[in-house]
Amino acid sequence: MIDREIIVPDGMEQIVERAGYAPAVKVGTFVFCAGQVGRTRGLEVIHDPESQFLACWENLKTVLHAAGCTFDDVVEMTSYHVQMSVHMSVFREVKNRVFPRGKCVWTAIGVSELAHPGLLAEIRCLAIQRSAADA
Repeated sequence: MIDREIIVPDGMEQIVERAGYAPAVKVGTFVFCAGQVGRTRGLEVIHDPESQFLACWENLKTVLHAAGCTFDDVVEMTSYHVQMSVHMSVFREVKNRVFPRGKCVWTAIGVSELAHPGLLAEIRCLAIQRSAADA
């Protein structure tokens, strides 16, 4: 049996209660992060695209931190985009401000919709906890 640690950062308990999934699961040094979206702590969708994208990254950062990781530990990332051609330039600008460039593989996928109306992007990733991997 594989040992798994369920990662639920403080303030994200509502996600487990409301949606029934864990924000991340840690298996050994691997951290599998569920897709993070631009919502408030109360799970309200943020409507301004730039603010929503910033919240996506902040929520991902929170999940990674709770698992003992940072953005530098991310090795693979997939982002999902509603109206990709409309919002990708803003998403990329925000990404370039907050996420290390050229440190992981990234696949961006256009989709027709996400879990809740108004969501424009979702970011999921795989990280490897370096401190544990180096130990």
